[in-house]
Amino acid sequence: MYEWNEMVQLMIDWIDNNLTSAPSLLRMSNQLGYSPYYCTKQFHSLTGMTLRDYVWMRRISRAALELRDSNVRILDVAVKYGFSSQEAFTRAFVKAFEVTPAVYQKEPRPIPLAIRVEVFSPYHYHLRERDKMVKDKMVKDHLQEAEVKIEHIPAHKFIGIWDTSSRNYGDFWRNGHNCDEICGTLESMSHLKLPEQLGQTAGWFYQDGQKGYLYGIPVAADYAGEIPAGMKCRDIPESDYLVFFHPPFNYLKNNGDVMRMVEEKAWNFDPSSLGYEWDEQTKQDYQRHFPEGYGYAVLRPVKKV
Repeated sequence: MYEWNEMVQLMIDWIDNNLTSAPSLLRMSNQLGYSPYYCTKQFHSLTGMTLRDYVWMRRISRAALELRDSNVRILDVAVKYGFSSQEAFTRAFVKAFEVTPAVYQKEPRPIPLAIRVEVFSPYHYHLRERDKMVKDKMVKDHLQEAEVKIEHIPAHKFIGIWDTSSRNYGDFWRNGHNCDEICGTLESMSHLKLPEQLGQTAGWFYQDGQKGYLYGIPVAADYAGEIPAGMKCRDIPESDYLVFFHPPFNYLKNNGDVMRMVEEKAWNFDPSSLGYEWDEQTKQDYQRHFPEGYGYAVLRPVKKV
């Protein structure tokens, strides 16, 4: 039932907001109004991990980002995230990432951070809204038409996975790719992203007349650092892109409608009306999806006619 998904998502939200204040099962259950037993049972059922393990991994991952992005003392980070000593923090860090905090802070590298779990989706939201007694009085949020604009992206490298047997986001993750591991590793590289671009980026590419799906992160053209296991690094030439864009929206309410609207325009648009033609033979399309902060966009490379 969607009620369980919504309840566990509330637990996840509460955990993320309390990582530095010693989140405990009792505190959380009191705050949310559910018994400790019920909380742990439903959390494990929907996430596949124990509540204790999830809290531990989220805390150590948040601590890793703080070490990466600042010169704060390791002891101060350890205390902030509830570890009893620097030694205990170091043991936990090595267990999670196979590198000591001191080495990581000095030379950050790709590591599998634990990403925030999402178990309450637009699908569950619409089930909930359907069941409300006032459903016939609900008014859909206003959605605007997809905008079309031009953006120039300089030459860069793209680190990620190109899958010729996948056609979209769902296919990609169903095709044997580990979402938690890949997204967590790319999150640890977020400080390297190409300026003015989102961090983790998806999209489509073309190979031998076949369309596939990609997922990764754009970085500077001169990047010479480590490439995570299972990923490749490719050079992407500079290009103009037609950007089909919808501004920030309510993910739970409107994600499906926004994506359909944007993609319908993107895949049926005639670029000659703007003096361009598609240039996808040696370049890749990009897909940006950050509903609350950016919105949704499909980017297709073009060149002047």
